[in-house]
Amino acid sequence: MDQVSVYKETSVSTQNKGRLVVMLYDGAIKFMRLAIKALEAGDNEAKSRYINKALDVINELNAVLNTHEGGEIAANLRKLYLFMSNRLAEADIKRDPQRIRDVISLMEELNQGWKAITS
Repeated sequence: MDQVSVYKETSVSTQNKGRLVVMLYDGAIKFMRLAIKALEAGDNEAKSRYINKALDVINELNAVLNTHEGGEIAANLRKLYLFMSNRLAEADIKRDPQRIRDVISLMEELNQGWKAITS
């Protein structure tokens, strides 16, 4: 493993949970923006690949929710993550960049909240 890979792995493994959530949101937002660019360029294969990467992140965020300890907040986040997943799946099938933008907007709003909490 090269030095950069070791650094990246160490950086991720030593971040607090809130900071990791911010990093995951940032990654999903990046993938969705790349999906829009690919869609606008007519590259449906890249569009689907980037949407799937964003979906992977959202599914991971959903999977690690602790609804027992998180209560209503976790339950509401789960509903939002499921909505986002459905919206991205629709965007992929219908080739609709607005649906992707809708999810980006929601995720950016959530991300700002996490950034405020972890600052």
